[in-house]
Amino acid sequence: MTGHRNLGLVAAGATLLAAAPLSAIFERWTWLIESAVAVGVVAAAAALARALRAPLWGQVLGMLAGLTLALTWLFPAGSELLAVLPTPATFAHFGELLRGSAEDMRSYGVEVPDTPALLFITVLGVGAVAVVVDLLTVGLRRPALAGLPMLAIYSVPVAVYVDGVSPVPFVIGAAGYLWLLGADNVDRVRRFGRRFTGDGRDVDVWESSPLAAAGRRLAVLGVAVAVLLPLVPVPGMNGGLLDSLSSSNGSGSGNGRPGHGGAPGKVNLFAQLSGQLNQSEVADLVKVTTNEPDPFYLRFGVADELKSSGFEVTNPSGRPVNRELPDPIREVNGVEQRQYEASVEITRDLDMPLLPVYSEPVRTKDLNSTWLYDDDRQIVFSNRENSRGKRYSFEYVRSTYTPAALRSARKLPADHPLVRRQQTKTPPVPEVTELVTRLIRGKQTEYDKVRAIYDYFSSDNGFSYQLRTEGGTSGEDIVDFLTNKVGYCQQYAAAMGWLVRAAGIPARVAFGFTSGSNRSGNTYTLTNRNLHAWTEVYFDGFGWVPFDATPAYGVAGSTRSTWAPDTDAPDPLPDSPGAPNTGTDPEESPGAVGSEREDRDPDAGLSLGAETSTEQAPVWPWWAAGSLVLLLLLAMPALRRLALRRRRGGRAPTPVRAAVSDAGVEATSGDRMVMVVVDADADRARADAHAAWDELLDTLIDYRVPVDRTETPRATADRLVRDALDADADAVTAIRLLGRAEERARYARDPLTGDPLAPALRVVRSRLATDADRRTRLLAAVLPPSVLLRWRLAVADASGRMVAVTGQARRRLLRWNPRRLLADRAAR
Repeated sequence: MTGHRNLGLVAAGATLLAAAPLSAIFERWTWLIESAVAVGVVAAAAALARALRAPLWGQVLGMLAGLTLALTWLFPAGSELLAVLPTPATFAHFGELLRGSAEDMRSYGVEVPDTPALLFITVLGVGAVAVVVDLLTVGLRRPALAGLPMLAIYSVPVAVYVDGVSPVPFVIGAAGYLWLLGADNVDRVRRFGRRFTGDGRDVDVWESSPLAAAGRRLAVLGVAVAVLLPLVPVPGMNGGLLDSLSSSNGSGSGNGRPGHGGAPGKVNLFAQLSGQLNQSEVADLVKVTTNEPDPFYLRFGVADELKSSGFEVTNPSGRPVNRELPDPIREVNGVEQRQYEASVEITRDLDMPLLPVYSEPVRTKDLNSTWLYDDDRQIVFSNRENSRGKRYSFEYVRSTYTPAALRSARKLPADHPLVRRQQTKTPPVPEVTELVTRLIRGKQTEYDKVRAIYDYFSSDNGFSYQLRTEGGTSGEDIVDFLTNKVGYCQQYAAAMGWLVRAAGIPARVAFGFTSGSNRSGNTYTLTNRNLHAWTEVYFDGFGWVPFDATPAYGVAGSTRSTWAPDTDAPDPLPDSPGAPNTGTDPEESPGAVGSEREDRDPDAGLSLGAETSTEQAPVWPWWAAGSLVLLLLLAMPALRRLALRRRRGGRAPTPVRAAVSDAGVEATSGDRMVMVVVDADADRARADAHAAWDELLDTLIDYRVPVDRTETPRATADRLVRDALDADADAVTAIRLLGRAEERARYARDPLTGDPLAPALRVVRSRLATDADRRTRLLAAVLPPSVLLRWRLAVADASGRMVAVTGQARRRLLRWNPRRLLADRAAR
């Protein structure tokens, strides 16, 4: 029973480890704490049932009862007995939580908050999996099957998390499953009686079984392959999702269509906007028809989290857009609201999980429940669909304000939700704080403070619109922009939002389309050149009010209003509720987005929210460099073979040293005979012979001629003469010379000297190349088999040495193994 108890605890722990991927869904870790409580109660109930010798069905009932008690304590309805005993009202409360979880799953995008309904369904699911895992592992002794319910937990985040789950939770879950299998095997071996090595030798108590060590290595290798294999790029597979999407603070590609799928909180709107404005080609993205005479900007995204790198996009949450939407009508003096209708047709060039709509929609048509509406951000998004090819219509309310009305707005109280969400918090930048303090000095109302900041971004203060921006040395993007005073819409929108927040007023950056200049009746055709960013400021009682600080001359279709007039216009706008369209045609505007003037830098700017847009370098140098690197890698074996051949065959014949003996012998003619003693450098001769023979063997391997290293040089030469050289006199002479030189170098006292071996090698190589087919000659030149074989052997030798070193270290560590020390102490 002790083994069963231990195995039950391992099953509970493995279940919790398998639930690790759920961390990608929730914002906090409350789910883990509550799931651990539920799984712990289930494991305790199972251990108690087994201690009481309950049958299998009794153990299952005990675990279900424990799970019910845990859920009752964690999610009380208020009518429980002793806080843990459920009542009929408790189960009714559970039913409400189940229905609420279905609603929350449709309303929230990942990462989700800790709502009671979502926590209940999560704890219920993890607890139910714990019951099944315990049943399969302990009750039925089928731990391998327990991987199926554990895999079910992992499948949940994989199914709902659009960007995929990190490999780390998978590794944790796999470790739990391997732990479960290992614990079951240990329990089986203990009941069997003894462990063994596989070669007939028993294993001590302290000693790890080699079979177990091999199993662990295979398990680790399997997990590593499962994690790394999906990361390997497969030729032919499109990487558009990875190339076009990025986290909100990551780097987007900036050179494709805006969006390309993914979760709405993961679209890098700043980088996408910068890339679209810098495109040389114009693409139609949206056609919108509205009965509003002068519509404001068509918006689709919001960046509302300010960090030191700028504004970033956060995950939205909302309700199905095909249901009743919040009523935006406000009975406030000085606010005029009129209702209009619009229909939108999106081309296939706009692919993102967001739909463009005008502010404050009240009713939509032709959209299903997978599209959600965030009433705070006023955006329509989806976690499952994209905008490509969508057609829909909606009704919306257009709100206009008078400056007098906005001046009546009071400062937000400290308990306001926007203040609590830190939408007035800014990173500490002394230059920004000093500038804002100077701008709002003497301003009494929130609107006057915002107008002072808004009016600062004018040509009178040195600001201008350009797609070419200048870098700085301050180390802060916001400071560089405020110093250089050159940029385009995303710099102006982010900078104004930062300054307004520094004044203690909530602000954010909105993204969308201007009305552009391509209008036919009530239909506007919007392109990538009409993408735009502007600032929205929150006023108590009025909501989010737009302010566009970007110079109007630089934006085709720019719209100004009475509360945010064009500061660069020669004449002020009339103080009327309607907002005339003061946009200019891009071809007529010297700094317009669509202008083809020489001062247009296609990829420079300051994002203040994602990445600094830099000049797009030509692609061909990267392709050329990559091709060169690839060619060098492919040429490595051939270069290595050529180097070996030159080193071996470039030796000169072994020199012969001659000495004249003084001891003369009289010749028959009476003349004195001179004795010449030949003294060759034996070591040099042997080295030359060995090098020539090694080169011969490598040549044979390259041309697919069998090599038997157990043969003597003479036997190898005879076999080549008989089988490979076909009685070619020159080749036969050359191969016999090489064989005789190697034989003398190995076995004779005096090696062969004076004969040039390099010409003999060339003769043999030429003959072998003549007899080989074209494919063999090509491989011998480009990918020499002898070099590849030598590299494989080197890798095998290195691996063997690593295994030997690891084994020695492991044997040393085993000397201090606690199990061994305990066993030795027990033996004494």
